[in-house]
Amino acid sequence: MADLFAHSEAENLAQAQPLAARMRPATLAEFVGQRHFLGEGKLLWRMLRARRLGSVIFYGPPGTGKTTLARLLAQETDSRFRQLSAVTSGVKDVREVLDEARHDVAAGGRPTLLVIDEIHRFNRAQQDALLPDVEEGVVILVGITTANPFFAVNDALVSRSRVFEFQPLEPEDIKTLIRRALADKARGLGQYEATIDDAALEYLAQVSDGDARRALGALEVAVLSSEQVGGMLSRSAAQREHAHAARGHTTPLRLTRDLIADAVQRKAIRYDPTGDDHYDAASALIKSIRGSDPDAGIYWLARMLEGGEDVRFLARRIVIFASEDIGNADPHALPLAAATWQACEFVGLPECQLNLAQAVTYMACAPKSNASMVALSEASA
Repeated sequence: MADLFAHSEAENLAQAQPLAARMRPATLAEFVGQRHFLGEGKLLWRMLRARRLGSVIFYGPPGTGKTTLARLLAQETDSRFRQLSAVTSGVKDVREVLDEARHDVAAGGRPTLLVIDEIHRFNRAQQDALLPDVEEGVVILVGITTANPFFAVNDALVSRSRVFEFQPLEPEDIKTLIRRALADKARGLGQYEATIDDAALEYLAQVSDGDARRALGALEVAVLSSEQVGGMLSRSAAQREHAHAARGHTTPLRLTRDLIADAVQRKAIRYDPTGDDHYDAASALIKSIRGSDPDAGIYWLARMLEGGEDVRFLARRIVIFASEDIGNADPHALPLAAATWQACEFVGLPECQLNLAQAVTYMACAPKSNASMVALSEASA
């Protein structure tokens, strides 16, 4: 009887999980993306094939499979899986896992694969506590982070690990996951027999910005909030059974682009104004303006503003650009850039976005000259 209740509870908990959690790959063969290090012949693939997996650090944006792959690595290496979060765990928790792992290794048992989510949130002392056991191979550490580990994780820990950078999933990978979720009756949405238009599939794959969790979340909302499915879920069990028997006489659920767009609501831009995104986007903005491409400049400006970038940082970069890359080729560039900075301070958001857009397009279309910078550099040499 106890087993029956336990099984029922497990089923209920599984059903309560969001679609992205239910559709986690059960085997490495189901995993999609990250072919640059997991594809045949690539480094992690070779490490697994040779059964020589050491400690690794996975870093990259959310929804790219970091935690999922860590679970699969434990399965592939027949390791005992333990997971901690750097947000809620301390040195005491880490020590307990390490002591258990050391005892198991000494007794000839299975190795322990220890996953630490958001490892960059551990302070130096907490990260240092891992070093001896990582170095001795007592545990296989999988550190997971969205921050660049070369800045956010201790050098000693990074030097003892292989670092793998996760890239946003390609649109084709997202499409694969969407089709799989719609077809899977056990874990996915297959019981609703929904179909998705090509335009809707393409839109969802693009708007998800390489984030599988975001794509599957929007798909689940679109299906469960539809008139056909939403109405059925609100009925009693007997009514649902009767409706299921009569489904052949009802209109099947067809996911259109409009239905998907409504579920997504708007494209969420992945941007961390304090991390690598900040520097990458700033570099792209300046390169676009330097390349005299106003459209690209406006794109990167809008992306940074939408991501919450400080307008004073943007204005300061434009002032620097006016002298560094335009100079006396257009003497009006610097006064306009300085006026933009003043406008941002005086007007504030959201209206100062117009001032920044005007400055970006002006700088992009202006003639370029770095003569002042070159002359100063030569004089200082």
